[in-house]
Amino acid sequence: MLREGDSLIVWKLDRLGRRVKHLIDLVGELHQQGIQFKSLTDSIDTATPSGRFFFHVMASLAKMEQELNAERTRAGLEIARQLGRKGGRKRQTTDSKIESAKQLLTNGVPPRDVAKNFGVSVPTLYRWVPASSIP
Repeated sequence: MLREGDSLIVWKLDRLGRRVKHLIDLVGELHQQGIQFKSLTDSIDTATPSGRFFFHVMASLAKMEQELNAERTRAGLEIARQLGRKGGRKRQTTDSKIESAKQLLTNGVPPRDVAKNFGVSVPTLYRWVPASSIP
Protein backbone atom coordinates (compact mmCIF):
# COMPACT_ATOMS: atom_id res chain seq x y z
CA MET A 1 0.00 0.00 0.00
CA LEU A 2 1.38 3.37 -1.00
CA ARG A 3 1.44 6.20 1.51
CA GLU A 4 2.06 9.90 1.31
CA GLY A 5 5.62 10.60 0.29
CA ASP A 6 5.96 7.30 -1.61
CA SER A 7 6.46 7.03 -5.36
CA LEU A 8 4.77 4.75 -7.84
CA ILE A 9 7.44 3.70 -10.34
CA VAL A 10 6.64 2.01 -13.64
CA TRP A 11 8.95 0.88 -16.42
CA LYS A 12 6.93 2.56 -19.16
CA LEU A 13 3.89 4.81 -19.17
CA ASP A 14 1.74 2.39 -21.16
CA ARG A 15 2.24 -0.27 -18.46
CA LEU A 16 0.06 1.80 -16.14
CA GLY A 17 -2.89 2.24 -18.48
CA ARG A 18 -3.97 2.33 -22.10
CA ARG A 19 -6.25 5.35 -22.12
CA VAL A 20 -4.83 8.84 -21.72
CA LYS A 21 -7.75 10.04 -19.60
CA HIS A 22 -7.30 7.10 -17.27
CA LEU A 23 -3.59 7.89 -16.88
CA ILE A 24 -4.24 11.57 -16.16
CA ASP A 25 -6.96 10.72 -13.63
CA LEU A 26 -4.76 8.14 -11.92
CA VAL A 27 -1.75 10.46 -11.68
CA GLY A 28 -4.09 13.18 -10.39
CA GLU A 29 -5.41 10.86 -7.66
CA LEU A 30 -1.88 9.87 -6.73
CA HIS A 31 -0.90 13.55 -6.52
CA GLN A 32 -3.87 14.29 -4.22
CA GLN A 33 -2.70 11.50 -1.92
CA GLY A 34 0.83 12.89 -1.90
CA ILE A 35 2.18 10.01 -3.99
CA GLN A 36 4.59 10.81 -6.81
CA PHE A 37 4.66 9.02 -10.15
CA LYS A 38 7.77 8.03 -12.07
CA SER A 39 8.14 6.38 -15.46
CA LEU A 40 11.67 5.14 -16.04
CA THR A 41 11.82 4.87 -19.85
CA ASP A 42 9.71 8.00 -20.45
CA SER A 43 11.80 10.08 -17.99
CA ILE A 44 8.72 11.35 -16.19
CA ASP A 45 8.87 12.30 -12.52
CA THR A 46 5.82 14.14 -11.16
CA ALA A 47 7.72 15.17 -8.03
CA THR A 48 8.95 18.21 -9.95
CA PRO A 49 6.95 20.93 -11.72
CA SER A 50 8.75 20.21 -14.98
CA GLY A 51 7.97 16.49 -14.58
CA ARG A 52 4.25 17.23 -14.11
CA PHE A 53 4.32 19.55 -17.13
CA PHE A 54 6.09 16.92 -19.24
CA PHE A 55 3.55 14.29 -18.17
CA HIS A 56 0.64 16.47 -19.29
CA VAL A 57 2.36 17.34 -22.58
CA MET A 58 2.98 13.63 -23.25
CA ALA A 59 -0.64 12.82 -22.33
CA SER A 60 -1.92 15.57 -24.66
CA LEU A 61 0.23 14.32 -27.52
CA ALA A 62 -0.98 10.76 -26.96
CA LYS A 63 -4.59 11.97 -27.00
CA MET A 64 -4.01 13.89 -30.22
CA GLU A 65 -2.39 10.84 -31.83
CA GLN A 66 -5.36 8.70 -30.78
CA GLU A 67 -7.84 11.19 -32.28
CA LEU A 68 -5.85 11.48 -35.53
CA ASN A 69 -5.73 7.69 -35.83
CA ALA A 70 -9.51 7.47 -35.36
CA GLU A 71 -10.01 10.22 -37.94
CA ARG A 72 -7.77 8.44 -40.48
CA THR A 73 -9.59 5.16 -39.85
CA ARG A 74 -12.99 6.76 -40.44
CA ALA A 75 -11.72 8.43 -43.63
CA GLY A 76 -10.30 5.14 -44.89
CA LEU A 77 -13.56 3.31 -44.21
CA GLU A 78 -15.51 6.02 -46.02
CA ILE A 79 -13.25 5.79 -49.08
CA ALA A 80 -13.59 1.99 -49.08
CA ARG A 81 -17.40 2.36 -48.95
CA GLN A 82 -17.31 4.78 -51.88
CA LEU A 83 -15.29 2.21 -53.82
CA GLY A 84 -17.99 -0.37 -53.13
CA ARG A 85 -16.11 -2.38 -50.53
CA LYS A 86 -17.87 -3.70 -47.49
CA GLY A 87 -16.27 -4.52 -44.19
CA GLY A 88 -16.93 -7.50 -42.00
CA ARG A 89 -17.10 -11.19 -42.58
CA LYS A 90 -17.91 -12.47 -46.07
CA ARG A 91 -21.44 -13.74 -46.53
CA GLN A 92 -21.54 -17.54 -46.21
CA THR A 93 -24.77 -18.02 -48.13
CA THR A 94 -25.98 -17.27 -51.63
CA ASP A 95 -29.35 -16.17 -52.96
CA SER A 96 -29.83 -19.60 -54.54
CA LYS A 97 -29.27 -21.33 -51.18
CA ILE A 98 -31.83 -19.04 -49.57
CA GLU A 99 -34.35 -19.79 -52.33
CA SER A 100 -33.70 -23.53 -51.94
CA ALA A 101 -34.21 -23.31 -48.18
CA LYS A 102 -37.42 -21.32 -48.66
CA GLN A 103 -38.69 -23.91 -51.16
CA LEU A 104 -37.94 -26.81 -48.79
CA LEU A 105 -39.68 -25.05 -45.89
CA THR A 106 -42.70 -24.26 -48.12
CA ASN A 107 -42.90 -27.95 -49.08
CA GLY A 108 -43.18 -28.88 -45.41
CA VAL A 109 -39.63 -30.06 -44.62
CA PRO A 110 -38.98 -29.44 -40.91
CA PRO A 111 -36.73 -26.42 -40.20
CA ARG A 112 -34.29 -28.59 -38.23
CA ASP A 113 -33.75 -30.82 -41.28
CA VAL A 114 -33.38 -27.87 -43.65
CA ALA A 115 -30.84 -26.23 -41.33
CA LYS A 116 -28.89 -29.50 -41.02
CA ASN A 117 -28.93 -29.92 -44.80
CA PHE A 118 -27.37 -26.45 -45.26
CA GLY A 119 -24.95 -26.85 -42.34
CA VAL A 120 -26.37 -24.00 -40.25
CA SER A 121 -28.32 -23.64 -37.04
CA VAL A 122 -32.09 -23.17 -36.99
CA PRO A 123 -31.75 -19.51 -35.84
CA THR A 124 -29.41 -18.85 -38.77
CA LEU A 125 -31.91 -20.46 -41.12
CA TYR A 126 -34.62 -18.16 -39.77
CA ARG A 127 -32.33 -15.15 -40.33
CA TRP A 128 -32.11 -16.20 -43.98
CA VAL A 129 -35.80 -17.07 -44.27
CA PRO A 130 -38.01 -15.43 -41.64
CA ALA A 131 -40.83 -17.68 -40.45
CA SER A 132 -43.34 -14.99 -41.46
CA SER A 133 -42.30 -15.35 -45.11
CA ILE A 134 -43.16 -19.05 -45.26
CA PRO A 135 -46.77 -19.74 -46.39
